[in-house]
Amino acid sequence: MSAVNNTKYNSAMFFLTGFPGEEDVHLWISIPFCLMYVISIVGNSVILFIIKTDPTLHEPMYIFLSMLATTDLALSISTMPTTLGIFFFNSREISFDACFAQLFFIHLLECIESSVLLLMAFDRFIAIRNPLRYASILTLIAKMGLVCVLRGVTLILPIPFLLQRFQYCRANVLSHCCCLNQEVMKMACSDIRVNSIYGLSVAIFTVWVDSLLIFLSYVMILKTVLSITSHAECLKALSICVSHLCAVLLFYTPMIGLSVMHRFWEGSSPLLQIPLGYIYVLVPPVMNPIVYSMKSKHLRARIIRVFIK
Repeated sequence: MSAVNNTKYNSAMFFLTGFPGEEDVHLWISIPFCLMYVISIVGNSVILFIIKTDPTLHEPMYIFLSMLATTDLALSISTMPTTLGIFFFNSREISFDACFAQLFFIHLLECIESSVLLLMAFDRFIAIRNPLRYASILTLIAKMGLVCVLRGVTLILPIPFLLQRFQYCRANVLSHCCCLNQEVMKMACSDIRVNSIYGLSVAIFTVWVDSLLIFLSYVMILKTVLSITSHAECLKALSICVSHLCAVLLFYTPMIGLSVMHRFWEGSSPLLQIPLGYIYVLVPPVMNPIVYSMKSKHLRARIIRVFIK
């Protein structure tokens, strides 16, 4: 009887969710989503092109920004097929293997982005605390980037393999537009304690540790800035941190909120989970190029020059 039940429910597919009950207007809803993806892909691509082609921007701050733009671009590409598939073609099915591959890339890119944001906080701290040594960071950037990627691959690679061990015999309906580990593992009809502990450990070692170190970096930055006697220099020092601080808030706020909901607040309303899920995967890649373009006069001038030509 158990084998029959498993055959009945295990369809080798997960089913993604758009906005439940709003299927009739999904095509209209797709318009702002398409716009967000266009802004994300074009915005991050333009930033990468300008930083690569303009030698005056080959300094640590902009190289770290190019790393962030690359990660955001890849994250948008990872989520775009399933998100637009839901709203354009009402295609909600995704195979197990495709789902595991998608969640691997999503979590890998988020781990890398968290690392890059931490490096950018360190970059801002050195630029303010010890500007004479700031140029020396340039020689370490390639090694820093490699460490970010290796850390992400090492931590995230076991997750899809751990998920493949399970038998999935539930309805397999996911509450988001893409596959996320903390939700997929709950679809299993097996003991998921190992996955849960490992996933929580990864979250603590990446998101929580990185965000804590970023906070400590800003405490040191603030302490350094307050020691500056000139009010104008104090404001100038703080102004170079504004865009990075915005990027940090855009990235960590929805990520931590969604993680807390899935792990510690299982009874939370789908009306909270679904919009937060879209904010989690869509908003940072869209807003980061806008924020940095607005706050960096040098970068903004180059972007305007490219489009005027």
